[in-house]
Amino acid sequence: MTGPVLAVDVGGTKLAAAVVEPDGTIATQATVPTPVSSDAQTVAAALDSLVREVAERGPSRRLVGLGVGSAGPLDPLAGTVSPVNIGAWRDFGILDALRDVLPGRPAVLAGDGHCMALGEHWRGGYGDRSVLGIVVSTGVGGGLVIGGRVHSGGTGNAGHIGHIVVDLGGPDCACGGRGCVEALSSGPAIARWAVEQGWSPGDRPADARALADAARAGDPVARRAFDRAAVALAAGIVSAAALIDLDDVVIGGGVSGAGDVLFDPLRAAVAELAGLPFVTRVRIHPSTLGGDAGLLGAAALAMEAARA
Repeated sequence: MTGPVLAVDVGGTKLAAAVVEPDGTIATQATVPTPVSSDAQTVAAALDSLVREVAERGPSRRLVGLGVGSAGPLDPLAGTVSPVNIGAWRDFGILDALRDVLPGRPAVLAGDGHCMALGEHWRGGYGDRSVLGIVVSTGVGGGLVIGGRVHSGGTGNAGHIGHIVVDLGGPDCACGGRGCVEALSSGPAIARWAVEQGWSPGDRPADARALADAARAGDPVARRAFDRAAVALAAGIVSAAALIDLDDVVIGGGVSGAGDVLFDPLRAAVAELAGLPFVTRVRIHPSTLGGDAGLLGAAALAMEAARA
């Protein structure tokens, strides 16, 4: 069956939903902030309301499937998620919670990094190239597209670059590990380190956006914060490239909006850390689709499921 699908993207910062046509055109979409709550149903209610609103604009009777991308870890077979950056959800049955929106139509779940990578691959013209997509936001997620298909691994969590350990003596990570990329390179981690070093945002929130503005203005602590984050992210990328023989790395998420403040030291650190020719050839790109990449990837998976 072909037709438009409903795509959902769940992250620690925002919840997004869209109706996507078979050619990749986004017909309608909406976003809301992810509630900061310890109550699972509060977050679930915000998502349900958003998804129903967008489905009705569809309208829902035309939609042939549902694709959900979520921060992880997750279990795509059980349809459950336990996002590190959404503490209220542990083994939350996200597919069961959303099936009533489109009863009788196929529903699929994948990691937000997988969806971002697939969206970029589909609409970014990467062909048969091996692509690692990275989402740098409140967490650091990732996903792999190899040979034109998502590589999800045995449990659906392959490509989770945010939890590669890059600093053996590094800070504790919310995942329970230590020294992970996410513990050094996520937006909150970058801003937290800068504050600890004496940086102050003035009357603005002490977040990665304010820090990026300070770095562009030449603030030395802000620049060191992004340099530190870039080295950790580069270590993860180089490790992934050595393991998987990557062609391209595409980076999205809110922190990627820092632009050259992030990408200049990141490319420099990758060049410094990489040695083998097949590792040094990896190319680093900012997302061309911005916040739409995850929605488009989730849509692509829903379309595949609807055709099956």
